[in-house]
Amino acid sequence: MSRLGDSTVWLDAVSQIFFSYGLGLGSLVALGSYNRYHNNVYKHALIVSCINSGTSMFSGFVVFSVVGFMAQAQSKPVSEVAASGPGLAFLVYPSAVLQLPGAPFWSALFFIMLLFVGLDSQFCTMEGFITAVVDEWPRYLRPHKELFIAVVCILSYLVAIPIVCQGGMYVFKLFDYYAASGICLLFLIFFECIAISWAYGANKFYENLKDMVGYYPCPWWKWCWIVFCPAICFGVFCFSLIQYNRLTYLTYEYPWWGELVGWMMGLSSMLCIPGYMIYKWTQTPGSFEHRLKILCRPDIDIKELRMQSIGGIVSKANSDITSL
Repeated sequence: MSRLGDSTVWLDAVSQIFFSYGLGLGSLVALGSYNRYHNNVYKHALIVSCINSGTSMFSGFVVFSVVGFMAQAQSKPVSEVAASGPGLAFLVYPSAVLQLPGAPFWSALFFIMLLFVGLDSQFCTMEGFITAVVDEWPRYLRPHKELFIAVVCILSYLVAIPIVCQGGMYVFKLFDYYAASGICLLFLIFFECIAISWAYGANKFYENLKDMVGYYPCPWWKWCWIVFCPAICFGVFCFSLIQYNRLTYLTYEYPWWGELVGWMMGLSSMLCIPGYMIYKWTQTPGSFEHRLKILCRPDIDIKELRMQSIGGIVSKANSDITSL
């Protein structure tokens, strides 16, 4: 119970939830954009959430059973054997697999599984980024989408090379702690909730869901959008800042300039939100009340947009047929 007073525990917990559900990374929005308008996203979201949580619980039983076995075999406390992050996957688990009958077979299956899990995660993450950028500049990027994807993959590969070199684990910890999870992800998720539930309006979003699936979802989710999720994100974010500790890896404590690099990576994502808010505010003409209404509560006619989307698809199909 004493560990509940440690901000790192809460930060790791919310980061695991966000990553396992793909929140804040753009992958859900990108993949969901390919659905039909009346696709029952509410039912699918519940199914995916239950399967995901069930899989996480099952994985937890598997992980801690192996860690307990290794602790008993080495006559050490679990706290000394259990390693988090890459250490669990590349040190503790392989050591346990080696003690099974037919160890080479199980070891090959284990690392093939890690390869497929990494590829699957990379597909979703890259799709979220690529879809967002291509949709922002469709005239220039959509005709050359394959080339753009190749450039992004090559740049990502070059950036990741230092991580697999000697000492790459220290670089990985910087990316993992500051840029890919933790405080940065909490900041993004908090503003996502605020943008949907408070700026756009939870009631309007509720009506949009009813128009899509044909019925109103459980009112509990409206309270989650408005109160619980923003409060948890904000609370853990502030708790982590109050109890902020220097980044360490094993016995190595990062120097001040290393943490500065990490904060620069994190702020490169976090500052995009207030920066774009200021940009849109300065580019929108009118009084304070007019700007606030245009930017935060736009008058969007869902039915008109749906008809325009259907008309665009039909016209594109007709042009393709004519060209043939």
